[in-house]
Amino acid sequence: MTVTTTHTVVGMTCDHCVAAVRSEVASIEGVGTVDVDLATGRVTVESEAPITDEQFAAAIDEAGYEVGT
Repeated sequence: MTVTTTHTVVGMTCDHCVAAVRSEVASIEGVGTVDVDLATGRVTVESEAPITDEQFAAAIDEAGYEVGT
């Protein structure tokens, strides 16, 4: 079973930002696909099991950005 979640990330301004966010989120256990839309700040994650908001927020913090509301 694949679980898809979408979050908003603020502070991304370039392709390097996208790569940093994608890399950190992909490092969460069970995450398969990470799609980052720079224009909207939306990050769509496909994972084997649900990831918690805390897991996502920690990965985004590690990449140097913030989770939007």
